[in-house]
Amino acid sequence: MTSEIDHLVTSGTFSLDGGTWDVDNNVWIIGDEREAIVIDAAHDAAAIRDALGGRTLKAIVSTHAHNDHIDAAPVLADATGAPILLHPADLPLWEMTHPDRRPDGELADGQTLTVGGIELKVLHTPGHAPGAVCLYAPELGTVFTGDTLFQGGPGATGRSFSDFPTIIGSIREKLLALPGDTKVRTGHGDSTTIGDEAPHLQEWLDRGH
Repeated sequence: MTSEIDHLVTSGTFSLDGGTWDVDNNVWIIGDEREAIVIDAAHDAAAIRDALGGRTLKAIVSTHAHNDHIDAAPVLADATGAPILLHPADLPLWEMTHPDRRPDGELADGQTLTVGGIELKVLHTPGHAPGAVCLYAPELGTVFTGDTLFQGGPGATGRSFSDFPTIIGSIREKLLALPGDTKVRTGHGDSTTIGDEAPHLQEWLDRGH
């Protein structure tokens, strides 16, 4: 069976520390013609369900718990029966958006999720958020980085629950260790590769010492 990556862009708002901003989010769907995993159920549960095309949703994986990455997760979970998975360090952020609905399972560094014959390795990459994770699919030559790494540099660390030296350490230890041709599929904006970002990131890494 053919493995595939589907990409959906949804629009909504991000709110934290008393501010609200309009954002476009990347939603990634990984699987085959029978089953799939959704990475970051953002804003529009109906559009995400439509993009599944009748496939069985095995899990809703949250790269972190900022509201724009999880706001549609409970509705999508209720509609499909799929569990919501989140690193437990992000529960305080999760509860700011969904105080009455906890995730269904936990993500842990080194854990492997399998869907449609594809293995996704969980990499705990705190910094943008305490429980931020990336998902590395070696067979597909890609890593889903949420808001940890973008085209042009690390994710933002200027708001609550974030820390610049921590995100620099996460990128150095977990992401720059991946092959240079690994495609980086981000939580917002365009994709890139580890090789394209490494020279630029060295400047950020130097500032983190």
